[in-house]
Amino acid sequence: MQTQRQKGSGSELAAVVAAAGGRHRTATEFVEAALKAAILEGRLPGGTALRQEELAEAFGVSRMPVREALRQLEAQALIDFVPHKGAVVTEISAEDAADNYAIRRALEPAALALSIPALGPEDFGRARDLIAEMDTDPDPGSLGELNRRFHMALYSRAGRAKLLALTEQQLAAADRYLRFHLAAKGREHLSQDEHRALLAAAEARDVAAAVAVLHAHLDRAAATIAEFFRTRGG
Repeated sequence: MQTQRQKGSGSELAAVVAAAGGRHRTATEFVEAALKAAILEGRLPGGTALRQEELAEAFGVSRMPVREALRQLEAQALIDFVPHKGAVVTEISAEDAADNYAIRRALEPAALALSIPALGPEDFGRARDLIAEMDTDPDPGSLGELNRRFHMALYSRAGRAKLLALTEQQLAAADRYLRFHLAAKGREHLSQDEHRALLAAAEARDVAAAVAVLHAHLDRAAATIAEFFRTRGG
């Protein structure tokens, strides 16, 4: 038997629609904005099922804008599509985020320090191109992948296969936290200045400076997501 949380009750959806206020420019924007606010504020908790038929009825729209809104929310890591369940609000917690950043802080500086002496012009060029892509790519679903590729470009010459595999695994896991964070705070919080400082220190072969920048970068990101959970109360 499904719980009220799993079902996404009509009363929850009615409250979400009421809180959304006036319509946006399109039906898709209206549905996306209302659901996004409810998820970020914790009014639709992780694990809540979002059924297209119920959403269409609650918002007074057809299923087409609902499907598009859900696709955009998936790109922001706010919902997941689960086999046999459909769209479900992403399970994300302060504890999991803190664990991820703690593991990354242990792994990534080690990979960076080992990699810097062996990095070549093609590695620096790839990292620079990825920063430029992050500056201009309008798709929030791409930012986590570009961020992962940027960091791995600087770690790739570490010469430790297991270390790099674990590092990339944690970066992939961090994707949803980054996109959730950007959905809440805006893409201006992508820390591109820190990315540029990290690249500059690596190009200068200044291992100590690069590691210090990376530590500060990870610590700031961890503190920001922790503050988000504190203010949301979840």
